[in-house]
Amino acid sequence: MEPAKKDLEQAILNTKFNRPACPVYQNINAFPETDPEMIQKNLIDQLTGPVRWTQIVENMLANGINSFVEVGGSGKVLSGLIKKVDRTVETRTL
Repeated sequence: MEPAKKDLEQAILNTKFNRPACPVYQNINAFPETDPEMIQKNLIDQLTGPVRWTQIVENMLANGINSFVEVGGSGKVLSGLIKKVDRTVETRTL
């Protein structure tokens, strides 16, 4: 993925990012982010960084998020991974 990083970086840096309406949890650090510049930086870094899925879900739960919506697909993959972290949370598929 490292060779693709330069092209991705240019595309991301040439794209205007606005402040999101809700925090964005990114793989690179698993924490919520609202600063557009940090979101851009994190998007670039996460291409070659580890995926912190479990930590993201745990942080979302700790921040009061208790309902998840999976968009697209069968609704079994991501919802199933969320249920492995906490079986009590609500998951839906659109």
